[in-house]
Amino acid sequence: MSLIDLKGNSIGNLLPDKIDTLFIHCHLATMADSSLSIIENGALAVSGEKISWIGLEKDLPDNYRTRCRKIIDSHSRWILPGFVDCHTHLVFAGSRSHEFEMRLKGATYEEISKKGGGIFSTVKATRTASREDLLAIASKRVKTLISKGITTLEIKSGYGLDLKTELKMLDVIGELQKLFPVHIEPTFLGAHALPPEFKDNSDDYIDLITKTMLPKVKAQGIATAVDVFCEHIAFSLEQTKRVFEATKNLGLRIKLHAEQLSDSNGAALASEFNALSCDHLEYLSLSSAEKMARHKVTAVLLPGAFYYLKEKQRPPVQTFRDLKIPMAVSTDLNPGSSPVHSMCLILNMACTLFGLTCEEALLGATINGAKALGLEHVKGSLEPGKDADLVIWDIEAPSDLAYLSGQSPVDRVMIKGRIYEDNCQEHRG
Repeated sequence: MSLIDLKGNSIGNLLPDKIDTLFIHCHLATMADSSLSIIENGALAVSGEKISWIGLEKDLPDNYRTRCRKIIDSHSRWILPGFVDCHTHLVFAGSRSHEFEMRLKGATYEEISKKGGGIFSTVKATRTASREDLLAIASKRVKTLISKGITTLEIKSGYGLDLKTELKMLDVIGELQKLFPVHIEPTFLGAHALPPEFKDNSDDYIDLITKTMLPKVKAQGIATAVDVFCEHIAFSLEQTKRVFEATKNLGLRIKLHAEQLSDSNGAALASEFNALSCDHLEYLSLSSAEKMARHKVTAVLLPGAFYYLKEKQRPPVQTFRDLKIPMAVSTDLNPGSSPVHSMCLILNMACTLFGLTCEEALLGATINGAKALGLEHVKGSLEPGKDADLVIWDIEAPSDLAYLSGQSPVDRVMIKGRIYEDNCQEHRG
């Protein structure tokens, strides 16, 4: 028997000797073909770490139930792909809640920074934290994200801004991948901000990144991509280009914080380097968007930061639609501008603040999030042959995930074919 895709086409004689898990009496929003692609009254089979069959339950092959190790009655609940959180900064020490209170009283970012706050307070705390402390703190955050339906994560460094701490952060990210079943993509963000010791000498810091940090990161195999914050308060277009050239020479993939506070033409530059994604994009120009479309660069929208910073200029969502640029959405989990641990809350923000439809927001948190990480061939949709990363939701319709703000109605989470529990062991009940 051949596996069948969602269009009824054979995708090869891949049926394994046994079916490990069979979900029945379920509704499915598969996220295939750039739409919800709903299958009501469906079934889904898992073999090993992969989805092996999906379709209407009435079309389920006769021998699947008898050959199945475990049958899960979903009681008409909805199954969606696990969320792909494609932009986070979740490894850090310290809290900046006091800065939140200062902003509420009218303090500006610059005023907070002059008092030793902002990113540099996080850098100080992260530099002094031990590897063990960072791992313990980050583990709590990862557990929270998984419990809320996130099965794939990108995690950036960038709160060290020196070789020792950047490597420490990336080492912690690698250890998180060993401790948890969630798939993690580690990104090197040494060019996040200019460290105090390089004040008024930013070119020398870029030299340190390109000549010392990047070769070490590559040699140790501890990052799959490199990111830069290209902005007037961070690094110039020319400095960003230097980092990209070194990254390309080392064979690492490219991402970019772009056009968040002003139009720096960073997205156009990143597109020329065939970046996976450009993220934020509130001030993106039409010409840069057209370059993103030509080079198939995913736009990552981060409404959490927009919300917390009380920004006014929204990203050009209609331009993305017109140019057919995939729109991903992500928590941007970080201590300063988006301390958000819920993708469902981000879905709501994406709809209410940026004008996405519920379908667009859900696609952004699944298949388009996977595209932003170069993982769309294995993650982000429910299709035969893809990783069995899925979530059963106790909801009436997929749109509830964007509508029910503050709720996270997860029934259970499966990652690579295993039901997740807090102790990271397979669910036996």
